[in-house]
Amino acid sequence: MSGRPDSDTGPETADSEAAADQDESGDLLDESGDLPYESDALLDESDDPPYESGDLLDESDPLEDARRARWTAVGTGAALTLAGLAAALLRLIRSAPALVPAAYAGGAAVCAAAAVLGSRGRTRRALWLLIAGVMVMALGDQFD
Repeated sequence: MSGRPDSDTGPETADSEAAADQDESGDLLDESGDLPYESDALLDESDDPPYESGDLLDESDPLEDARRARWTAVGTGAALTLAGLAAALLRLIRSAPALVPAAYAGGAAVCAAAAVLGSRGRTRRALWLLIAGVMVMALGDQFD
């Protein structure tokens, strides 16, 4: 063995030690062998998050979005069903052609089917059925 025992390591040993401190993706590991958190660099001295609690985050929960879409389809379908049935009953009381209350009742039935589909998660089909139901009601109103 030549050289002093407390000398620096050679270039080939230093490269292998640096390679041992990296994971497969090339990121440097900390002393415990774990990847350092990237968000730690974003935090200030107080360790408070850089956003307020009321701010909107870029992350959206797909389950929450789906749940909101289902409730929207159910609520809209139920409201349009009740409105169509009320209009059909009002048209039955007055003197109107029989086609008018039938169109309102048919549109209400289509909106009720949309509410059922929306509750089962078929929100796109429910949207189209809601549009069709309102169009049937509007067509029935033209005959009045």
